[in-house]
Amino acid sequence: MSRAAIRRPADWAHYMAERAAATRHPALRRFFQADWPSADTPLAELELVALDIETTGLDARRHAIVSLGLIPFTLERIRSDQAWYQIVRPQGDLTAESVTFHHITHSDIQQAPPFSQVLEPLLEQLAGKVAVVHFRNIERNFIDLAVQQSLGEGLLFPLVDTMQIEANLHPRRQRNWLGRLLGRAPLSIRLADSRGRYQLPVYHAHHALTDALATAELFQAQVATHYSPEQRLGDFCY
Repeated sequence: MSRAAIRRPADWAHYMAERAAATRHPALRRFFQADWPSADTPLAELELVALDIETTGLDARRHAIVSLGLIPFTLERIRSDQAWYQIVRPQGDLTAESVTFHHITHSDIQQAPPFSQVLEPLLEQLAGKVAVVHFRNIERNFIDLAVQQSLGEGLLFPLVDTMQIEANLHPRRQRNWLGRLLGRAPLSIRLADSRGRYQLPVYHAHHALTDALATAELFQAQVATHYSPEQRLGDFCY
């Protein structure tokens, strides 16, 4: 199955079984053999994990992960006591731009482990849970390529994308001719701006754990405001 075909939950069960049978790595096999929820699972019954990564840039082929943050949650509760945060030592030097952006410095990464050493605990945190991110192309592409570089095999898993939810809720955000005529800026679906529409508090951005918490709260607010907890996972998952 090509990666381009792996889009909706109807494909994930087959993909996970296929990868579990084919992988050479025990940690990956345990990950793919986890008890994954079906596409028909109501949102209220899901064990979710908010995921955020900070990187040295936006191109997964040229840049690298420098930190990861995870927080397990459900629609009812965020389990902050189970939060997991890890700084990662990337290959090559940090740029001045990336240090300014995420405030992770050369001294921070000097003693940090490479991605290959944090991969197994990352898999344990994610196994069997639906990851919730804000802009899936970052987490999906960077983690997939980082696992390829570490193990020679990629890693794809189902994601809920809070940015995509906002895009779906505001399909005319960049096509409003009257707004353009009046010089109004397009409606933003960035994390902080999306949270503001739900009166959620302002957090300091670009820290992986803080952004994971912000994403978890945003998804809870999106469901509470626009959807039903009984709505199926398959309506949201990519």
